[in-house]
Amino acid sequence: MKLIIIHGPPAAGKLTVSKELAARTGFKLFHNHISIDCVKTVFEFGSAPFWRLITTIRNETFAEAARSGVNLIHTFCYAKGDDDQQYRRFIDTVEDNGGTVNSVLLICDDETRRQRIVADERHRIGKLTDPDSISLSRAKCDLFSPLPGWETLVIDTTTVTPSVAADLIVEHYGLGVVN
Repeated sequence: MKLIIIHGPPAAGKLTVSKELAARTGFKLFHNHISIDCVKTVFEFGSAPFWRLITTIRNETFAEAARSGVNLIHTFCYAKGDDDQQYRRFIDTVEDNGGTVNSVLLICDDETRRQRIVADERHRIGKLTDPDSISLSRAKCDLFSPLPGWETLVIDTTTVTPSVAADLIVEHYGLGVVN
């Protein structure tokens, strides 16, 4: 089992690239908002019970997928330092159950992210859509760095299309392609 974690700041193209990658590889897409949307119906976003349950859902899903040989793609908005422990727990969960983890960081310039963040698709699925959050998130935390000590493929989606980004991931990690 392989888990591809695609992380980066909001509006860098994580979900769009993940969909392209899933179509090429046949990997299942377990994106960030699947667990968020499930839990926020019960607990307030950002509360302690919210984060505990999100972490449990993700880790149990990763563990079961690894045990079952189901390849996954997961999107994640990793903040260097703040999320190191959680990211490492994802890796440990997968590896402890016989799987491997590959990391991809998508970056994008702020102006392009401001244009993307207001897209209708983001509104429809309840994603962050405030253009002012681009500057706030940059000032608040580091969303543009890989997990320290872990090999990460970095792709700048400012000019690279989602299709090309997916091809780069397939090539870099030697992923099989389905027809």
